[in-house]
Amino acid sequence: MKVLVLFCGGGGACMGLHQVWPSAEITGVDLSPQPRYPFCFVQADALTFPLEGYDFIWASPMCQKHSWAARRWKKEWPDQIPVIRERLQNSGIPYVIENVVGAPLLNAMTLCGQMFGLKIIRHRLFESSFPMRAPFHPRCTGKIGTGEAYTVVGHGGESKSYKFKDWCDAMGIHWMNKRELTQAVPPAYSEFIAKQFDKFQPREGIGSK
Repeated sequence: MKVLVLFCGGGGACMGLHQVWPSAEITGVDLSPQPRYPFCFVQADALTFPLEGYDFIWASPMCQKHSWAARRWKKEWPDQIPVIRERLQNSGIPYVIENVVGAPLLNAMTLCGQMFGLKIIRHRLFESSFPMRAPFHPRCTGKIGTGEAYTVVGHGGESKSYKFKDWCDAMGIHWMNKRELTQAVPPAYSEFIAKQFDKFQPREGIGSK
C-alpha cells in the first residue's frame, strides 16, 4: 500500500496511519523542510505534487485562512482547500482533507482529543471520499489553567500549569519541536480514520497490502 500525505508537517497524521497500516509506504510532502518527519519525506509543493500511483491520500492544507487565532494578525491567507479538493476528486483516489473548525469542508466529521481519552481539547474537521462516523464526543472537561486539559496553541511556551512534555503527552507526539507540535494532528485522529476506511473496504482491507 502506498500512502501520500500532503502538507505533512512533522508527521502527526502520518504516525496514526502507520499504526493502522504498519507495512504501508508513507510519503510526506511539504514545502518546508521537516527534519523530524519520521517517514519518507519529499520537499515539494503539495498543490502540484503528482498523485498517481497512491492508494490513499491525506491532505492538511494550511488553516490560517479559516482559523480564528490567525485573524488577529490581519493578513490575507490563501484558501488552499478548493484547489486540493479538486485535485483529489479528479484523481479518483480515496482521500481525507483535514482542517480547523470553520473551514469549508464538505460533510465534515469533527474529532476531538477527548473522544480518545486524550487530555487535549483540539477540534478538527475531516472531509473524506468514503463514509465515516464520529465516535461519541463527551463534553469537553478539564481546566486549562491547572493542567487538567490542554489546547496546544501558540508557540508552546512553558508556564506554571504545563510543560512542553505535558503537551507532547496530551497529543501523543514525542518527536516534534514546539512549533511543529502546535500545527500537528494527533495520531489518534488519523488512526481512527484509517480504521474507518478499512471498514469501508469490503475486501481484505487495503491496509493489509
